[in-house]
Amino acid sequence: MSMKKSIALAVICVLAVSVLLAGCGGQQNTETSTGGEKQPVIGVAIYKFDDTFMTSVRDNIAKAAEGKAKVDIVDSQNSQPIQNDKIDLFITKKVDALIVNPVDRTAAGTIIDKAKEANIPVVFINREPLPEDMQKWDKVYYVGARAEESGRLQGEIMAEYWKSHPEADKNKDGKMQYVMLMGEPGHQDAELRTKYSIEAVKAAGIEVEELARDTAMWDRVKAQDKMAAFLTAHGDKIEAVFANNDDMALGAIEALKAAGYFKDGKYIPVVGVDATVPGVEALKEGTLLGTVLNDAKNQGRAALELAYVLAKGETPTKENTGYEITDGKYVWIPYVKITLDNIEDAQQ
Repeated sequence: MSMKKSIALAVICVLAVSVLLAGCGGQQNTETSTGGEKQPVIGVAIYKFDDTFMTSVRDNIAKAAEGKAKVDIVDSQNSQPIQNDKIDLFITKKVDALIVNPVDRTAAGTIIDKAKEANIPVVFINREPLPEDMQKWDKVYYVGARAEESGRLQGEIMAEYWKSHPEADKNKDGKMQYVMLMGEPGHQDAELRTKYSIEAVKAAGIEVEELARDTAMWDRVKAQDKMAAFLTAHGDKIEAVFANNDDMALGAIEALKAAGYFKDGKYIPVVGVDATVPGVEALKEGTLLGTVLNDAKNQGRAALELAYVLAKGETPTKENTGYEITDGKYVWIPYVKITLDNIEDAQQ
């Protein structure tokens, strides 16, 4: 080999090593805050990415992390085994904290056991683990909203409408004939929203009769199909529609539109939960009677603040997170009743 070729080869090798070192340095910079302090790495597992509400929550987690923590957000694809694998990988990577929106709340105990063994604090969000699982370790927290409150507010919206619109009682029997679209079976939000929405209507002095209920798994398309089946079975006997979330309420509205409702004076009140952007749009157009704000902004922000404080080895308090902590473990984000009268409160 000639001297020139040897020199050229040496230069190429030096350049290649320089590029590799630069690449490594660039990777480190993604974990350094604007003040030059190393950022903690927080692994975030969401039950599924195509859930409208949880999309807003994860966007707010990412926004709250800007400049203070590196977040790695993964899609569990509505599969607990997939989520378990993702969490195992986070633990292998030795992240500083976990934020978990569990696919199955009863799986939280196993996740906590793994996190505790690895000494990685965990913040659950939106789907509350069983109380006994929450007590397994002092570095386990939960951020969410009280599902019974959302149901109660739904029921109040429907009761207020019923009392101020006598024509809502189509058959003049003094009873509210309703149908119910539920989230997934066994989910505490689905169970409690279903129960407390009707309890609130009855507490307002209104008699009720359930014509039908079915699960639509929080899904708009499934809810449209279920509502179409309700209409086939019960038709104009239906006087009110309760849905455990906005996506299912919107599916019901599509089925009602196909059946000729929301025009020529033909109307059925529909209520949802979440105050999602599409839900608020339906509120504006007059097809959704009301919804309940499930505050994605503060749920996401609170989860990130708790995880950030825990990742630094500190104990979360109101002073260092900005959120009231109940029973040393829970951050409860209040629901807000949303109708056309206060639609501006739904802007997040």
